[in-house]
Amino acid sequence: MCMDRAEMHGNKRRQKRVHLIHYLRISDTDSGAKIGHLVDITPQGIMIISEAPIPVGKDFSFQMQLPEMVNGFEEVYFSAHSLWCKQDFMPEFYVSGYAIKDISSPETKTITALMKCYGFKSM
Repeated sequence: MCMDRAEMHGNKRRQKRVHLIHYLRISDTDSGAKIGHLVDITPQGIMIISEAPIPVGKDFSFQMQLPEMVNGFEEVYFSAHSLWCKQDFMPEFYVSGYAIKDISSPETKTITALMKCYGFKSM
């Protein structure tokens, strides 16, 4: 079930989101199903755009396909907890936010490198 924006204001982000120049594919490692594409990322969380609503309060095991080898990884694996979901401004899509729960230190460093290398730069 999706939450509206008013219900989401209780969660405060610790680090500024970074939008990447690629929409990276996110898959559920348990089912193999494609969940959607990465919209933005911090080392603590991600936002995904998908074609279906995502259940709030659910734990997921994700695989994120990288655009190329980054820090020796072609993909990053991590667990995340869904915090919110809402319909996108394009009504056929949904956006959802996740807190990253379980990720190895090397993969956290890979996310940081990904943000630095592929993040949109402010003018």
